[in-house]
Amino acid sequence: MAHNVLLAIDPRGVATLTLNRPEVHNAFDAALVGRLTELLVELKSRPEVRIVVLTGAGAAFSAGADIAWMRSMASSDEEDNVEDALHLADLMALLNSMPMPTVACVNGHAFGGGVGLIACCDIAIASNEARFALSEVRLGLVPAVISPYVLGAIGERNARRLFLSGEAMNAKLARRVGLVHEIAKPNKLEDAVEDQIGMLLKGGPIALRESKELIFTVEGGRISASDALRHRTAQIIAQLRVSPEGQEGLSAFLQKRPPVWAAPVTAEQDAE
Repeated sequence: MAHNVLLAIDPRGVATLTLNRPEVHNAFDAALVGRLTELLVELKSRPEVRIVVLTGAGAAFSAGADIAWMRSMASSDEEDNVEDALHLADLMALLNSMPMPTVACVNGHAFGGGVGLIACCDIAIASNEARFALSEVRLGLVPAVISPYVLGAIGERNARRLFLSGEAMNAKLARRVGLVHEIAKPNKLEDAVEDQIGMLLKGGPIALRESKELIFTVEGGRISASDALRHRTAQIIAQLRVSPEGQEGLSAFLQKRPPVWAAPVTAEQDAE
């Protein structure tokens, strides 16, 4: 499904990737993960591409993993779930390690895996109307495969709060914790991104790539993309998808009801 991610490259070598499932708030399923991975691999090998911009079509940046897709995977065995989760882990590692500068143009809300995509980009500029959440625990899940990148962006202390509470952040809080660098009014967002692109284009293409390599080297040799870590995070989410708690959380979300652990206590239950 080539239309689920759009690619445009301008004469300056700025490649814009647009997640194109606006009807589901650009949530990703296996097809979108596969297509975005293919395009990133292609761009990585094209020397004329100097900058990659990632954004979303419509009103949202990305709602993260498609709930219906995750629920369908819960009927598969753990081995298939690990393999499926590894595709997402590979995508995150690829985006995180792109040799040229990457810019997230966060045009709207970003949840779960959408936050992971932002954290994998070098620079993130968001609409001041965007909202962000790592609400996986409310579904009986955890932000497993995105955790290395989100931790790198917001730090351990902020991650403790946001992973555990699942609370939504406004754009100001997202900037304060380090998830995004700048915020702009929706009608000024493209201008803010263009200003950032202009600054990046002033840098030498080789120097920019070497700067990224230097950062990875100094910070410990690309630990976030290590095979052991990718497999472990994929295994965690695979186990939770098929667990009773994960099944209940996903079912409750689709049925628009509270999961059993969040349901209000009745007077009869309280009396017991």
